[in-house]
Amino acid sequence: MLYFKDLYFSIICLLLLVICV
Repeated sequence: MLYFKDLYFSIICLLLLVICV
């Protein structure tokens, strides 16, 4: 469960990074 949450957070960060760039 924790791993999945961490993975989800990483995906969100990546998406935000792509949107910013």
